[in-house]
Amino acid sequence: MVSDHKSAAPVRLSPLDLGAKLRAAVTGRVITPADADYDAARAVFYGGIDRHPAAVVRVANATDAARVVSFARDHGVELAIRSGGHSGVGHSTTDGGIVLDLSAMKAFDIDLTARTAWAEAGLTAGEVTTTAAAHGLAIGFGDTGSVGIGGITVGGGVGYLVRKYGLTIDNLLAAEVVTADGEILHVDDHTYPDLFWAIRGGGGNFGVVTRFQFQLHPLATVYGGELVLPATPETLRAFVAAADAAPEELSSIANVMPAPPMPFLPAEVHGKLIIFATLVYAGDAAAGEQALAPFRAIATPLADMLRPMAYPEVYPPDDPDYHPVAASRTLFIDRLDQSAADLMFDYLKQRVAPFSVVQVRALGGAYARVPVDATAYAHRDRRIMVNVAALYDQPDLAAPAEAWVDKFAAALQQGDGTVGAYVNFLSGDGTARIREAYPGATWERLRAIKAHYDPTNLFHLNHNIPPAE
Repeated sequence: MVSDHKSAAPVRLSPLDLGAKLRAAVTGRVITPADADYDAARAVFYGGIDRHPAAVVRVANATDAARVVSFARDHGVELAIRSGGHSGVGHSTTDGGIVLDLSAMKAFDIDLTARTAWAEAGLTAGEVTTTAAAHGLAIGFGDTGSVGIGGITVGGGVGYLVRKYGLTIDNLLAAEVVTADGEILHVDDHTYPDLFWAIRGGGGNFGVVTRFQFQLHPLATVYGGELVLPATPETLRAFVAAADAAPEELSSIANVMPAPPMPFLPAEVHGKLIIFATLVYAGDAAAGEQALAPFRAIATPLADMLRPMAYPEVYPPDDPDYHPVAASRTLFIDRLDQSAADLMFDYLKQRVAPFSVVQVRALGGAYARVPVDATAYAHRDRRIMVNVAALYDQPDLAAPAEAWVDKFAAALQQGDGTVGAYVNFLSGDGTARIREAYPGATWERLRAIKAHYDPTNLFHLNHNIPPAE
């Protein structure tokens, strides 16, 4: 059901009245500029984003979330949704609007017999992973533990278990969604199946997901960690070939980047290009060591930290003072041939920002066995995901960095030029790139669903899919 709110004129409120009315409406905490912790509450993960919402509402439950959605709609106030605050373009905050902050919603209810769990959207990937691991279970999210499960799940979820268990959304059984008209819906394959299809890859366009039900998998330990190799086009090609040929239990991420001054790296390579890879074999140690042998054989490692470990150890430790500012682009390619590898190194040698990186993820396995139209994530036939980024701390580097990543990504295009895009890695590179995230019939199907559940585009602070007319 979708109510018609187009004819009702919004009732505008003063900042003082807005805070008072919100406090009366919800059981969670309402934080306004008058509160001492306002600056901390409005902060997001990425640097360079400095916005001042009229209120940050840390909702306590789905009822609170529904009331905030209705409040924003009825008063014509811009609404931002925050799970973990990792939006690279600042979608999880707003100037003068309301931030619906889910971070206080951290319930995790696990069914050990069915190996399923209901997880509230304020949890981080690291929190869910750690709790599940205590029971010998796992689900894949991304590659950073501090990311909120809300954003990464509705965008897809490409992480360290992607070849073995698919995307995060491939393990999503049901969800609790607050729609634009303030309804709280249980959605799954049988109840509101169109909405359930859309939230599996369509991002935050269709409502506020307050709870997710996930399928978990037995995974007591993994074999993996970091492997650092000398960087040449040939070693990168060999790495990607090994990743493509590896058992499905093995997922990997290879970063070609300048070597940071880390104590485990030889001083003579600091500042020079290296391949900094993270590999995870979802199985026993003996099989994992055998599966990773081809990677160790590519070249003499500069550092080899591969070992048996609990799955949560894969996530790097959080640094609360790390707030990167970056220009980035995401795309898919279907092969890493010599010309593509050479091009990557040529661009990295001509980098304009001190820390620039190209990241390569071999896909396939369980990821590729899901039909293209089964979810709103429609890139199942793509073999390799590539991300290029330039991180900088000087404002005058912003324009050169954006130009560099633009040219780099354009040069990597293969075939018919349809590069595609993973919505969770999109930056501010234009609406045409959002369209590339949803190729073929996916785009029009999503627009029709958007028109049904959010005809006025209340949920527009996202990589936006406009409602069909």
